[in-house]
Amino acid sequence: MNLFNRLPGFRRAPAGLEWALIRRLPLVAVAGIAAPMLCLLAIRFAAAWADNDAAAKLAMTFEIALASVAILYWTIVFTVVLGCLIVMIAKGPAYVADAYPLPDADAPLP
Repeated sequence: MNLFNRLPGFRRAPAGLEWALIRRLPLVAVAGIAAPMLCLLAIRFAAAWADNDAAAKLAMTFEIALASVAILYWTIVFTVVLGCLIVMIAKGPAYVADAYPLPDADAPLP
């Protein structure tokens, strides 16, 4: 007895956009985080070069904003990966569930 019984005659759906997205996501993830990190480095160097309290306060504000952008970006990337995985699982083979005998199969209740 198999743990999973495949539905006979079921044809798998062809791969679509989900595989193209999965292949590109590592590059997109790295490139999308590199931009805020470069901005963060530029802001820190500018604040160190200015050497006053107002520049340090402004740099801290930008650092917080860039951190929130990075967190939002990773959330978006994770959501796209999760969606692609769900689509790949849904396009997989179909399985037959085990039979469940109904107690009132001979005489259904009204």
